Amino acid sequence: MTDAKEISPQWSQDYAVVEKAIHFIEENYGARPSLARIAESVNLSEFHFQRLFSRWVGISPKRFLQYLTKEYAKKLLDESRNILDATYDAGLSSPGRLHDLFIQCEAVTPGEYKSKGQGLEIVYGVSPSPFGDCMIARTPRGICALKFVRGHSMEELDGFLRSQWPKASLKKDDTVIKRLAGLVFPFDGRRAGAPLHLYVRGTNFQIKVWEALTKIPLGSTVTYEDIARHIGLPKAARAVGTAVGKNPIPFLIPCHRVIRKMGEFGNYGEGPDRKKALIGWEAAKKNPLTDIRSEI
Repeated sequence: MTDAKEISPQWSQDYAVVEKAIHFIEENYGARPSLARIAESVNLSEFHFQRLFSRWVGISPKRFLQYLTKEYAKKLLDESRNILDATYDAGLSSPGRLHDLFIQCEAVTPGEYKSKGQGLEIVYGVSPSPFGDCMIARTPRGICALKFVRGHSMEELDGFLRSQWPKASLKKDDTVIKRLAGLVFPFDGRRAGAPLHLYVRGTNFQIKVWEALTKIPLGSTVTYEDIARHIGLPKAARAVGTAVGKNPIPFLIPCHRVIRKMGEFGNYGEGPDRKKALIGWEAAKKNPLTDIRSEI
């Protein structure tokens, strides 16, 4: 992979404001707050609120917020119908990922699954990201975990790693992980020089679901039913939802791109506000907004 520039802490700081604004909108949706009122809720002037959004995502907050409407979510689902099958037929492992960021996903063998990480060294640490500080963990064979820090203590994050790999040796190294984060979250047109490798531990069913998630292109969404049909188990939408919730590497295995069939964003293990931020950020990076009417 090419060398990655370390991500600025400013991105995490900007994201904290964005998430707070999204939460305020959700709490006051019926009142349809003005942009000035939203800016006031995060203790910024409208001018500085505009400037923050331009820095964080490259577009105005008014345009960004239009990506978070149910109307736009339904439009995405209509456009994305059968997208998983089309992706599979094209032979692409993960098309349309931001800045040509491709993912190769490797599952542990049955013997490795039973060993629970015995003899494996996992390096982990915390880095800023466009969606808040995050913990990333990697093995010599690939990234094995990603969790966003907000809402979790470091003890909880450490416990998550140990629950996934109870017999592995854990080594904390924030410097190494900050460099890796520059490839996980590329920016300014930077590209990974080779696919990012993921190393996952799960049941056969979970692995099938997670691999299907990596086929969802940037800026697209699918439903749980779409995933179930794609893996050949059309009646397993509920089980798919459970497997999605067990995803150990959010963002790189993009479970945030799965929404409910009525256009509702639904739950997300890393927080519902972050799910909206992820979907809106990716939509803004992929497409200029044209005919979507704001509901805010």
